[in-house]
Amino acid sequence: MDERMIEAAQTGDINLLYVLILNDPYVLERIDAVPFSHTPLHVAASAGHTEFMMEMVKLKPTFARKLNQGGFSPMHLALQNHRTQAVLRLLRFDEGLVRVKGREDFTPLHHVLQTGNVDLLIKLLAVCPEAIEDVTVRDETVFHLAVKNDMFEAFQVLVGWLIRSRHESAQRWENELLGWADIDGNTVLHIAAIRNKPRVVELLLEHMRRNQINAKNLEGLTALDIQSQYPWNERQAHRIVDMLRKAQEL
Repeated sequence: MDERMIEAAQTGDINLLYVLILNDPYVLERIDAVPFSHTPLHVAASAGHTEFMMEMVKLKPTFARKLNQGGFSPMHLALQNHRTQAVLRLLRFDEGLVRVKGREDFTPLHHVLQTGNVDLLIKLLAVCPEAIEDVTVRDETVFHLAVKNDMFEAFQVLVGWLIRSRHESAQRWENELLGWADIDGNTVLHIAAIRNKPRVVELLLEHMRRNQINAKNLEGLTALDIQSQYPWNERQAHRIVDMLRKAQEL
């Protein structure tokens, strides 16, 4: 990308942008022709220049879903740089940007889960509920990621949203996602057992079916097997084992 175009995007200079287009009407076309390109929209989103960003989206809508050489879309970069207003403005242009899969199939929603920004999490789910279905390249759901990143509040919000949602797919999501297995065959309950998270286990058991509670991973272990074998914190381990045994008896 031309240095002056980078400068325009970094400073949010819309006038300079149009000077460059006047001098070379195909300047944006050449950038778009590169399969993986760090476009002016990526630069502006990273810097939080929302007016320049939306001017660029108008001129080149395809930039909004384009991945750069690092595997990130403009919205991914806006999130990484804590440009919340830029994220919200992009959502007004295209709600589906929440589902753009970047590096390792991480979506913007997955990124928000890792940061634990509950307010933004709620906003993303409100504009694009279907994003809750998306999984990473390791088949991890948003629930897996919340537990793995020790984001219990975000996990609570996700479960509560799932239970209260009136979306036509809500019942299917509840049935499938809470018992979803990742690439290693681990459900969220397995992960909670591995990470010794009694609050997560307690919340999950309120909404999981018996066959999900007794599901085995690729090593042939249930969550109870894992917790019984690897009790890192004895007090918490006993609590989790007791909960899992009682759930199996119901």
